[in-house]
Amino acid sequence: MQNYRDLKVWQSAMQLAKSVYRITAPFPSHETYGLTNQLRRAAVSIPSNLAEGHARSTTRDYLRFVGIAQGSLAEAETQIELAHRLGYVPADDLRTMFEQTNELGRMLHGLRSALTAKLAPTSLTPES
Repeated sequence: MQNYRDLKVWQSAMQLAKSVYRITAPFPSHETYGLTNQLRRAAVSIPSNLAEGHARSTTRDYLRFVGIAQGSLAEAETQIELAHRLGYVPADDLRTMFEQTNELGRMLHGLRSALTAKLAPTSLTPES
């Protein structure tokens, strides 16, 4: 059984969380308990849910946690966009962040598809 730390999707999610911490560091102090906190929590939630799901005993549980990670990714993307619109995130950083979130989104979709396929019953062809 593979360790969750070996999963490229988890590594990508950790990189995104690190990037979020980097871009939120210069946010105004009045955002410390607002947008800064919300964005960091959403970003940290992604690899955390992947790790927790991987540790669960059933594929169905794992799939549920991947879904939660996808929701947290959408939340983080929305908050990154808002931070840009408020002037906290420069356009270059926005592009870089969205490249990361798009790639991570593809990876999460792939993981979700693989887990869903694992749950699908095998089709038996009738003998003629």
